[in-house]
Amino acid sequence: MLAFKPIYGRSIVLTGIICLLCLSAMAQTPAKKPVAAKPVAGAVVTKPATTAKSVPAIIDAFFKKYKEKGADTAIDYLFGTNKLLANLPQLSVLKKKLDSLQQSAGKYVGHELIVQKSSSPSLFLYSYLVKFENQPYRFTFMFYKPQNEWELYRFKYDDQMDAELEEAGKINNKHP
Repeated sequence: MLAFKPIYGRSIVLTGIICLLCLSAMAQTPAKKPVAAKPVAGAVVTKPATTAKSVPAIIDAFFKKYKEKGADTAIDYLFGTNKLLANLPQLSVLKKKLDSLQQSAGKYVGHELIVQKSSSPSLFLYSYLVKFENQPYRFTFMFYKPQNEWELYRFKYDDQMDAELEEAGKINNKHP
């Protein structure tokens, strides 16, 4: 009959404990990141899907382009969000009119949100006070989201805020 001496029993138990500790330590060690494969010549690389821009992000980009690069670039960007509006012949007239604003109203200074309204989660209106050195204008943007992307639906500008403000300031909005 085989008899184990106590020293062998302890060494087997200690060896088992050490193996368990090593295995648990290996399980807790984060896996190494796989090394990216080098592209193969002629292989097509796809870009990850881009997330849809929010309406305020589109408007902020419009105003940044308007300030830094002028009406042409800003209008092309804004109307480029809608394939049906991107190549309208009237855009050249709009660009000239927006450029001429700075001749009469002075240099563009900044913009402030007047109102934001929505009739549904897919249709938004944003109205901005656009500040020029000599007088304010209002730019009104309407955006529509038919599926996943926001697109410009309407754009207009005017300088009639003062008349509207005066009308709103009348008692009960009644004329004398």
